Amino acid sequence: MHIYRLVLLLSFLVGSTLLFSQEVKEEPHFVNSTVVNGDTVPHINIIEVKVSPPKKFKSKRKYKRYTKLVRDIKKTLPYARKANEQIILIAQTVDTIVGEKEQKAYLKKAEKELFEEFEAPLRKLTFSQGRMLIKLIDRETGSNSYSLIKELKGGFSAMMWQSVARIFGSNLKSEFDEEGEDAMIEYIIYQIDLGLL
Repeated sequence: MHIYRLVLLLSFLVGSTLLFSQEVKEEPHFVNSTVVNGDTVPHINIIEVKVSPPKKFKSKRKYKRYTKLVRDIKKTLPYARKANEQIILIAQTVDTIVGEKEQKAYLKKAEKELFEEFEAPLRKLTFSQGRMLIKLIDRETGSNSYSLIKELKGGFSAMMWQSVARIFGSNLKSEFDEEGEDAMIEYIIYQIDLGLL
């Protein structure tokens, strides 16, 4: 008798769910197709997914270095990406300005605005974070910091800033080597972009 009640209850639940559920309309999804030997074959482009195993560390010291690297990258990567956006915007704007005097005036104004926006937070970076920022600017922009300063401010300014950087153990000419010494940094950035770190 109990089994009949259970079956009756289940059928009532299923029936009421079907009765009160709303009909969902599915929109048609169109895909690209290619004709192969007279036959139409649908195809979908799939985004490349990189898979990487979790990092294993041989010692606590190496793990601490890794966590410090992650911290430094998380702190400086947004600045490097913002720098890339600003450089593109400035370059596009300079191209639209007629006259060398007007271009210099715009660059001076843009430099002042950038200093006002970024000077305070960038002063709070540690030395290692400053060196990381120099590398990440090269990664994001495709040009090292020295070249960018030289292009925007001239050779003398670039040389002066390079001298200051050297005093603090940095090099504005540092370039990002994603397959060599900076492979771990590239791995960490990939993990951050995927939301895994």
